[in-house]
Amino acid sequence: MVNYSIQVNKISKRYRIGLEQQAHDTFVEAFSEWISRPIKNYRRLRKLTQFDGDNSNEEENIVWALRDISFNVKPGEVVGIIGKNGAGKSTLLKVLSRITHPTSGQVELFGRISSLLEVGTGFHPELTGRENIYLNGTILGMTKAEIDLKFEEIVEFSGVKRFIDTPVKFYSSGMRVRLAFSVAAHLEPEILLIDEVLSVGDAAFQKKSLGKMEEVSKEGRTVLFVSHNMGAVRSLCSRGLLLENGTLVKDGDVDQVINYYLSNKNVSTAGRLAWSEADAPQDNEIILFGIELFSEAGEVRTAFQIDEGFEIRVHYKIKEEVRNLRLYLRLKTTMGETVFATYEDASIREGFIRKPGSYTAICKIPPNLLNNLTYRIYIGFDSPGYKVLIPGREYLEVDIIDTSDGYRYAKGAFDGPIRPVVKWDVKNQ
Repeated sequence: MVNYSIQVNKISKRYRIGLEQQAHDTFVEAFSEWISRPIKNYRRLRKLTQFDGDNSNEEENIVWALRDISFNVKPGEVVGIIGKNGAGKSTLLKVLSRITHPTSGQVELFGRISSLLEVGTGFHPELTGRENIYLNGTILGMTKAEIDLKFEEIVEFSGVKRFIDTPVKFYSSGMRVRLAFSVAAHLEPEILLIDEVLSVGDAAFQKKSLGKMEEVSKEGRTVLFVSHNMGAVRSLCSRGLLLENGTLVKDGDVDQVINYYLSNKNVSTAGRLAWSEADAPQDNEIILFGIELFSEAGEVRTAFQIDEGFEIRVHYKIKEEVRNLRLYLRLKTTMGETVFATYEDASIREGFIRKPGSYTAICKIPPNLLNNLTYRIYIGFDSPGYKVLIPGREYLEVDIIDTSDGYRYAKGAFDGPIRPVVKWDVKNQ
């Protein structure tokens, strides 16, 4: 008989979209609503998650976050859970953590479980870092003596020793996530659940955390890891689960699951945005008609290998002559950090006139420049010294993937938002 640490049998989770609230015309009605609001809010919350009787006529107001998902995980197995935003990854971990209950189906867990799903999960903000370590350990069923043995190691790994006796509410988000991860990883749970929350930490801590997770897995403990970083998933996990619209579409060897995900993602229309003239971002002088991501082979894609170059194509139309037109593009991390900024023509001189017509501007991103991260493409138009034409904003995401064998760099996370291949010249003196 096969022993499992996690058994998931046909679990589903559905929510009802938020209920509309009625406006009040008089002061008496508004005051009455204020008095009764706590009870009504409780009832509204129940209605959002509980489904009694036949609700077939409300199907358009129902969202299935998970639907008929089944899988088993063996002790010591490290499983990567991947998929697009909204696929159900975080909801699945919340169900496994018993934070929320499934609408149907059953979950069985064998062993102590520790989870890191949001910044500061399980921390009491009024307690100090020291007190929260002991609180978390007690929740996991550990004795004070057991926590004492791990305490110094937890604090040292987290890097918040100076603030360990400060209430957690005064910690930055990075400090909270470092301490929360350190507690989750060091207090020896049999099952460790980690969400994308690790992206809050800096690159150096992410790298250290991935190393710790690998160490934990080698000790025979089970790890479920949700991430958009395919390089980290590939280097850490032996098995992958791919979720799509709340369903499990692929379960198997991590390389096969990632390749399946990327091959399907590459033909997605998410790599192309196009608008009609009525809906397009525009000004009196200019219309932005579309933005596309192209591979070197001319395919519209949203994911590229580290050693692939790609193009960002911007399609726009000039309705009236524009003086000093400037199309600007910024590549940003998902944390909002600008990696670099560039302009359609940095040498435009004062008095430059762009004539009416349709244009395509192509920005070529060279290979071996970006790290294995998700980036956001921010685009805008202005006329320096005159006016903003189309305010800049983020339009598309692009994934840079590292599936190499590590011949160029160590596999997995790498410090910083770029990792260029630069020329070295080594001489024997």
